[in-house]
Amino acid sequence: MPISKEIHLKSRPKGLPTADNFEFVDVDIPDPGENEVLVQNIYMSVDPYMRGRMREDFALDQVLAGGAVGKVVASNNPGFAVGDYVSNFSGWREYLTSAGSDLSKVDISLAPLSSYLGVMGMPGLTAYGGLLVTGELKDGETVFVSAASGAVGSVVGQIAKVKGCTVIGSAGSDDKVEQLTGEFGFDHAFNYKTANPLAELRKAAPAGIDVYFENVGGIQLEAALTHMKINGRIPICGMISTYNDDGTPSPGPRNLTETIYKFITMKGFVVSAFAAQQPQFVQDMSGWIKSGKMKYHETIFEGIENAPAAFIGLFDGTNNGKMLVKLAQE
Repeated sequence: MPISKEIHLKSRPKGLPTADNFEFVDVDIPDPGENEVLVQNIYMSVDPYMRGRMREDFALDQVLAGGAVGKVVASNNPGFAVGDYVSNFSGWREYLTSAGSDLSKVDISLAPLSSYLGVMGMPGLTAYGGLLVTGELKDGETVFVSAASGAVGSVVGQIAKVKGCTVIGSAGSDDKVEQLTGEFGFDHAFNYKTANPLAELRKAAPAGIDVYFENVGGIQLEAALTHMKINGRIPICGMISTYNDDGTPSPGPRNLTETIYKFITMKGFVVSAFAAQQPQFVQDMSGWIKSGKMKYHETIFEGIENAPAAFIGLFDGTNNGKMLVKLAQE
């Protein structure tokens, strides 16, 4: 019977989360019962959307939920064998007992285990479905991606390049801007902290933008609206610039009238909308990774005790690509 460290939400953050909002708890994990399995989580994910759920959705004094991948270490379920690798949504803990309905097997012959929390997992499917389904991308269009060096944005830009598009990205440091153009193949990128977003868009795409993949909100959304083409589409994945505002007014956009005469479509989405695309996504993404058309980065914190720091780091640019916490050796 292992002892599992868990992280509970101790208090609701006001503004940027702090370490005091989290609590570490040791829990005795029972041996698996009939038709149950015991999973040791190896990697857990921290993601920006979790900040919004901390306002109301996540219960206080309960283990936080999040994506994780791990290994079956004991099984009384015929559907799972010891040694199987699985993903689950019961992260922020080292071990869990499950009846199996909340587990999905992952194939580490297609891609590394950690990638199933990033490019092969929820962020990858978010990018894939958000761009191709919600964004209705057509080959050869012009695409702007904000937060383009992140786990979702970097995949969006590379998918667009596979589809023959001109791709513009924004990031929060000069190093990340260089990575977008030098490694990920973006046609143009800029540091939104030092550059004028609208001026950059006009320079990089004089004829306008067909698709703006929205991750940030605020001034970048305002700039994109001004420079959209007729019948442009804006799939709204997130607005990280507002996540820690704690009720203060959003910084924009102030120009939603641009949507009227340009016939612009703005549509929000969540990854659960793309369940039907999952098999094709796995096939396409694993193929792009193996062919070198899809590159990705991971920032990995070691040990569950560093999960709060990893989560907080999402909001100050600590991560390069997908932010993960390694809980155990593979």
